[in-house]
Amino acid sequence: MKHWNEECAVVGVFGAQNANVLAYYSLFAMQHRGQEASGISVDNNSKILTHKAQGLVSEVFDEDLLQTLQSRNAIGHNRYATAGKDSQCDAQPLFAKCALGEIAVVHNGNLTNATKLREKLTQEGSIFQSFVDTEVILHLIAKSKQEDFIDCIIEALQQIQGAYCLIFLIAGKMIVARDKYGFRPLSIATIPNKEGKKAYVFASETCAFDLIGAEYVRDVKAGEMIILQESKEGFESREIFAPQSFKCIFEYVYFSRPDSFVFGKNVYQVRKEMGRALAREHKIDADIVIPVPDSGLPAALGYSQESGIPFEMGIIRNHYVGRTFIESAQEIRELKVKLKLNPVKEVIEGKRVIVIDDSVVRGTTSKQIVQILKNAGAKEVHLLISAPPTIAPCFYGVDTPNRTELICAKHSLEEVREFIQADSLGFLSLEGMLKDLGEEQYCCACFDSQYVNEESH
Repeated sequence: MKHWNEECAVVGVFGAQNANVLAYYSLFAMQHRGQEASGISVDNNSKILTHKAQGLVSEVFDEDLLQTLQSRNAIGHNRYATAGKDSQCDAQPLFAKCALGEIAVVHNGNLTNATKLREKLTQEGSIFQSFVDTEVILHLIAKSKQEDFIDCIIEALQQIQGAYCLIFLIAGKMIVARDKYGFRPLSIATIPNKEGKKAYVFASETCAFDLIGAEYVRDVKAGEMIILQESKEGFESREIFAPQSFKCIFEYVYFSRPDSFVFGKNVYQVRKEMGRALAREHKIDADIVIPVPDSGLPAALGYSQESGIPFEMGIIRNHYVGRTFIESAQEIRELKVKLKLNPVKEVIEGKRVIVIDDSVVRGTTSKQIVQILKNAGAKEVHLLISAPPTIAPCFYGVDTPNRTELICAKHSLEEVREFIQADSLGFLSLEGMLKDLGEEQYCCACFDSQYVNEESH
């Protein structure tokens, strides 16, 4: 792996005549969060119908297929494999039949005690059909002796640990739950239905609301459960766990779309402020500032505005380099970087260049970018990163390398600079990154190894 990889996206639509279509477009807007598989489940006359497959949203669904999933209530999922195997069975939503009826669920996050729970459930006779930790939750629900689905879900949530945004679909109901730390983002919006009433939409990012014309209401609170029923207007909110803010900082650094509001803040503005802070901490005499597209763009703009050094698009990204490109040989892997990123020689040649990126993982891609710029005639290349050095893996739903693969965990700043062959290398400090984010507490374990609990290690 040459970079951090996306998490997953979840969506829930309740009380809209075209819930299946709204779920489809919401997943389309959040395709950046997972490209491995996509799926939608609907409540169709008290029977849950599901379609899911490997591939992008536009590949998994077409108009005819969506017509078969017509419903007022739907849930959907884009998957990136943060845990489990690359298989059709691991695609979500997951579906089960139990004593109380049919249930489907979508999940963004990662359970830190999933392995222990799976082993215990297997010893007790449970048979698993997938490798994903989400299935553990369904087994806990099925084994519950409670007489109502809601109480079964609450009992299951009391046994799991880690990060989760969960949306359950059962006949005539939708249950939404977020872990007590609020690791992963989940927001609420409303959209009018044909009866002139409010339908509700839940999504990992607010960019989904923009596409379908839904109006943002608020975030699902940490530790909150939201219950929607066809027989009642509005929704019921329950505090299942006392909230303890510990939100994922990497949503701002890399994962979320710049036009989304995440944890109450616009991602574009946060990244731009990180670039400004980077300029205050690293004053470099240079001719131009360029981003590594696309995630480095807002930070590069912020750096340029704070420093007064002109901003240029010195690297152009090819957005059509597919994930299926053959990478079996080293020379092919190096060629893929050139296929994806191409320098503008007329902008670069003879210039002292500051290039801004969001992170360094193994260092190999950064090294190739520096070499590409020098081959294009750059006089100097100064690499600045709009986040602290990444020194530890994530256990809460982000697919990251282990500690031994993280170059900054094993080497000094100077050793990393020598490997990358940049004229200088600098990172934003942890204090500089957090300074303008208010009083919220953020999980920065990938930068400081401070995990929320011992179950994470």
